Formats: sequence, structure tokens, C-alpha cells
Amino acid sequence: MSNNVVLNKNDIVEAEIIDLTHEGLGVAKINGFPVFVHNALVGEKAKIKITKVGKSFSYGMIVEMQEASPHRTEPVCDIYKQCGGCQSQHMSYEAQLGAKQKQVQDVIERIGKIKDIKVHPVLGMEKPWNYRNKAQVPAGVVDGVLEFGFYQQRSHAIIPMEQCYIQHEQNDRIIQFIKGLARQYGIKPYDEAKHRGVLRHVMVRYAKYTGEVMVVFITKGNDLPFKSELIDAITNEFLSIKSIVQNVNSQKTNVIFGEKTVVLWGSEYINDYIGDVKFAISARSFYQVNPDQTAVLYGKALEYAGLTGKETVIDAYCGVGTISLFLAKAAKKVYGVEIVEAAIEDARRNAELNGIENVEFAVGKSEEVIPAWKDQGIVADVIVVDPPRKGCDEELLRTIIEMKPKRVVYVSCNPGTMVRDLRILEDGGFKTVEVQPVDMFPQTMHCEVVAKLVLKKGK
Repeated sequence: MSNNVVLNKNDIVEAEIIDLTHEGLGVAKINGFPVFVHNALVGEKAKIKITKVGKSFSYGMIVEMQEASPHRTEPVCDIYKQCGGCQSQHMSYEAQLGAKQKQVQDVIERIGKIKDIKVHPVLGMEKPWNYRNKAQVPAGVVDGVLEFGFYQQRSHAIIPMEQCYIQHEQNDRIIQFIKGLARQYGIKPYDEAKHRGVLRHVMVRYAKYTGEVMVVFITKGNDLPFKSELIDAITNEFLSIKSIVQNVNSQKTNVIFGEKTVVLWGSEYINDYIGDVKFAISARSFYQVNPDQTAVLYGKALEYAGLTGKETVIDAYCGVGTISLFLAKAAKKVYGVEIVEAAIEDARRNAELNGIENVEFAVGKSEEVIPAWKDQGIVADVIVVDPPRKGCDEELLRTIIEMKPKRVVYVSCNPGTMVRDLRILEDGGFKTVEVQPVDMFPQTMHCEVVAKLVLKKGK
């Protein structure tokens, strides 16, 4: 341990919080030895009880606040400290945005070793509550009664939930109504340990701009008891529901969805808009949970692409075509590639839905498909990447460096892996010009980022 520090579980120490981790934990130092503190803010001084001791760091909790931060707020949610859904309700929204900007700036300079980049202030929401259009809750037994809720932090113990302040209110109402029906008809929740029961999860999707709603029952087997009674009750109570779907997941797994999906009532899809682009959303479609901020994020990506109508664009992780279709309205031609076949089917359907014809989608690995396109004479002026949390595949980064587009737009849900990839692109001949964080998930520490890169002169 640093400086011969010896900490034991249940020790009480006095400390000042000097920083926040990317998970929103406060950071204190005891003679140089880091202690991560739950529900703490920078600048606070407190007595801290050590709850867990590790070789290079420990965890603690505040037992007596000596000097609170002016940014400390009272969480509106009764189960905030137990539930793992939010990390920042005890922090003013202004402070949340400041912490996210600092987080992005820190990783760019510390991990990426990239200097002289403009990191803009985070684009936040006017009303940072009730923004999530999808609620996905597990079913379980708590005190002998069927409950829906969220998992407790770092466990699969269900915390019963009546209202979630970051979910759309309609989703909450529908989930509570379904809980009442499930109790009334004695539908058995799934038991993870015994691999028995019927109902694993309930998912509700709300389309903000059309008002359409989808309900999905995720079950262990094909049987859903009292199916017709459930459908009649739900559709009579909520006229906005356009689709009721059952997904069957018979595997002993933590993965929510299984392979089999059947429509029980109504349509296979609901429709919604991001900006002026319409999307058909199925039970398993990937669709951003905050449509307002998604429009902000994609608008910034479009701005950084700098399109004049003459460019060929490649969207290297196109998903269901969300960014591709935004870009297509301002580009000569857009090519999208995605490894998930079902996502490409959705992308083609969404292009047709909007009458957008200057897009072409392919199934496969970006690092294999894009070189094949190059061999066919397809060369991108702009390449857009929006990879999963693990970042871009190294082969794809090499492909981008070899193709030498004029601009690269990097959209990221993980600033840490983004800057690792920016470093590779910088070393390969590109210059990161500016970075714009966007707050897609208020009350959490997650942050989306868009970076603009240009090919260096002479390259």
C-alpha cells in the first residue's frame, strides 16, 4: 500500500473528496491511498466508513458529512441508493454536465495524450427527467409477492419499483397495471436459481412523436397463461398500445431476449421519429432510448461530416440505419455496414419507409466489407463510426487509415475506448479537431461524444 497506509474494514477516517470516477464514485486519498466513496461530491469533507479493502484501493461510505458541496441535491427517488439505474441524482444537473465535460477532457489528455483539442461544454437537456422511451424490468418474488423492479447495484436482487423518474410516465403506468394483472391471474415469475416459472421480463416501448406503445412479455417457455385476458385488459386500459409481443427465452442466461418472437396482438412494429426521419421499431430493434438527445447527437455528427451533397459516405457501424439515413439527406451516396443481419433488415426497411434511395446496406464486418467496396472503386470522402462500448476493431482503424477519407466522424458511448482509437487515427495521419459531448442519459454518469477528425495536409 502507498506510504504504508493500513486500512481495515469498518475503520472511520476523515477525508476530502477530490475527484469523481467514471462510475460517479467520489475519490478520497488517505496518505495517497485511494478510497472510492458512494454518493459523494467533489469538495466535500466527511467521516467515511471503510466498507471494503483491496490491495490498491478501498471503498467507503459517508457516515457524517462535515462540509457538503453546494452542488449536492436531494434525490427525488426513494430507492435511489439501492437501485443501480442512476448514479447522479444527488448532484445538481449543472454539476452533472460539468463532471461529464471534465471526464471527456481528462481521458483525451491522460489516455489519448492528445493536446490542443476543443472539448465543448456538454449539450444537456432542458428537462432532464422522464426521457427514457423504453422500460425493461425483471419479474421476481419479494416477500412472497410478485414484483417488478430494477436490480440492486452489483446483484440480481430486485428492488420493487412503483415509479422511475428517468422513464417516461406512461411506461411506468403500464408496467404497474401489468403487475396487477400478473398478481390477479397468479402468473409465476421466473426463478433464476431454479430455472422455473413463466414471466422473466416485461418491456414497454413508447414512441414519443407518434404516441404508439409496444408491450413485450419475455417468457421462459411458449406458454403465457391467461393470454387473451391480459391482452383484453391492457388494450382496453391503454388505447395507445399498438403492439403486444411475446419473446421466448428458455435458456439459463442473464441475456434478456431469446430467439423466438411472436406477435400476440396488433402490429409487429411501432413507428417513431428522430428529427424528420421515421423509424419502424420491432421488439428487438436497437433504438436510442432518448430521442430528443439522439437528434442533437446526430445533428452534430451531420455538422462534423461537412456534407455538400457531393460526398460518398461510409457508416461503419450502421445498426438499423439511424445515422446513415440522417447523412443520406445531405450526401451523394451513403454505404452502411453492420454485422447483425436483423439490424440491416431494419435499416433497409427504414430507408424504404422514408423514401431514401441513395443508401446501400451490407451485412458483414466493417474491416472486411469496406476493403471489398474499395476494390470495387467505392472510396469514401467521409467515414462515420459509432461502435459498441469496446470501440473500433483494429482492422477497421487500419482500413480507415489506408482509405484516407477527408474527414472521420467518431460517435462514441465510451470516451475511454474512443480516445484509444483517436490516438491510433492520429498516428495514422488524422488530426482530431474538436469534440462535442452530449448528455443522452441525465442522472447517470454515461456520456455520448462526437469527435471530428480531418486528414492532415500532405497525407
